[in-house]
Amino acid sequence: MIDLQFENVSKRYRVQGEAQPKGSGLLSRIRSSAGGKKDFWALRDVSFSVKRGESLGIIGHNGAGKSTILKLLSNITAPSRGKIRINGRLSALLEVGSGFHPELTGRENTYLSGSILGMRRSEITSKMESIIDFAGVRRFIDIPVKRYSSGMYVRLGFSIAAHLDPDILLLDEVLAVGDLGFQEKCKKRIMELHEQGTTLVFISHDLSAVRSLCQRVILMQQGQIIGEGTADEVIQQYTEQASFHSKPQIRGEARLAEIVNVAFYDKEGNRATSFSTGGPLTARLEYLVHKPISEGAVSLYFMNIDGGIATQWTTSLSGSSIRMEHGRRSVEFSCEELGLQPGVYSIDANIEISGTREEVEWQHGCTSIHVDSDKELRGQFYMPHTWREPAESEAISETEVPAASRL
Repeated sequence: MIDLQFENVSKRYRVQGEAQPKGSGLLSRIRSSAGGKKDFWALRDVSFSVKRGESLGIIGHNGAGKSTILKLLSNITAPSRGKIRINGRLSALLEVGSGFHPELTGRENTYLSGSILGMRRSEITSKMESIIDFAGVRRFIDIPVKRYSSGMYVRLGFSIAAHLDPDILLLDEVLAVGDLGFQEKCKKRIMELHEQGTTLVFISHDLSAVRSLCQRVILMQQGQIIGEGTADEVIQQYTEQASFHSKPQIRGEARLAEIVNVAFYDKEGNRATSFSTGGPLTARLEYLVHKPISEGAVSLYFMNIDGGIATQWTTSLSGSSIRMEHGRRSVEFSCEELGLQPGVYSIDANIEISGTREEVEWQHGCTSIHVDSDKELRGQFYMPHTWREPAESEAISETEVPAASRL
């Protein structure tokens, strides 16, 4: 049985273009404004279906159309053309805790938020203890939520939503709430709902969560579906979308060099875009020198999904520089144990004058990689380490421990 179906769904918005008034009068400005609107198709002829009990992931870069699908499924807006069929009770976990009133207690907000989500009061009452325990806020449940920390706030919001019993559950980035331990708890709860027969539609940038939760994934680009298949297949296609571009970031006749290619390779030397935390990888940056640079430096920046720099690889770390002669040249970086945690990382590359930070060339988002892990790791990064059990003869007795250390 099909629980959810899109049939040639399109969504058009009328957006204001740049006004070009002819004259300065009010009538001229009104005519220009009316004539300056253009059609923007957020979705165009999108078709897909989700079977009962199936888990579907929807991924894509910003502006791909994922948010529009959310609004259509949540009945926030209607399609311009096409049909949407929903067979069953649909609940959406979009912005957890968004309906909370700051002056009400956690318990009172549980009733309020639960009612907004479609739960009956008797249902909320029967689940109250479970909701409180899941959120871990029992000591503060009868305190106004305006005194809650941000973590307590979203934990309670997610806990309420996680106790819904829908036929179809729509998720949007809500698994990135609270600390890492609570995120794992959230994923476990979602998996329990799925095992009970709930149909899942998960729209997210968190590819590791998509991979662990979704049986099938579709890839969106500019309002259309460009890929569909297993999580591994579509994630591979997603990371390959950010292909290298040759548009110069630094212009002018004084341009000394340009980056012409950036590629990553696995341990067998094959070009790849997917790697594992703690595993090896190699990167090769190729550049073309127009005018010799006596002291140059090359860097790769790994940008996380929020636009921050996760880490940097650079030739200037040891204080040395590269003599860049005229012609095509390359630099190869190697890493034996990748410290990045699972996720998608956009790659920036640059060339600068060593020791000065004077930029010669910069390529933004020239490629991207997907990092996954089969290790159960917590924290912001992986730190290579070893361990052993020392022999009894190596053990430090209490008498050998300095007095200050025993205090």
